[in-house]
Amino acid sequence: MKADQAAAGVDCQICAKHRGEGPMKGQLIGRYDEFWVYHGQPGADGLAALGHLVIESDRHVPYLADLTDPEAAALGPLRSQLARALRDELGVPFVFAAVIGRHIAHFHEHLLPRHAGVQPEVPWHQSDDAGPQVDAEAVAELARRLSKRLEQIRESPGPA
Repeated sequence: MKADQAAAGVDCQICAKHRGEGPMKGQLIGRYDEFWVYHGQPGADGLAALGHLVIESDRHVPYLADLTDPEAAALGPLRSQLARALRDELGVPFVFAAVIGRHIAHFHEHLLPRHAGVQPEVPWHQSDDAGPQVDAEAVAELARRLSKRLEQIRESPGPA
């Protein structure tokens, strides 16, 4: 990491999370290639939207455009593999992917499952609110299952 990038990451909440420090929390699913994958953190009520995943770059880079070509090449398959794992483990019919990056200048991408039963008129970005909200124990169990499923998917040649 270049000195200016390292300095930029000193106050970064996501870099701190990767070091096990700071206010951001989330259940780690695994570290794959140049990315960390977490289940989204719980809200003030202690509940989290089931299956909301966040892919974060290991290297401190602010935006999607700042990923190297090898990082970008690794991100595509990882995103698809995670969506497949969510579909397999939760039976969700659809997974939205969103790179927003307006609040924290460290690349992170959200994967938002749309659970069965969510009404069609619910906008994509409110899928979390309309789906199941679960406690830390349920999140940890899902993280274990997703980690195991992702290992199986990454060892196979493509979609089943």
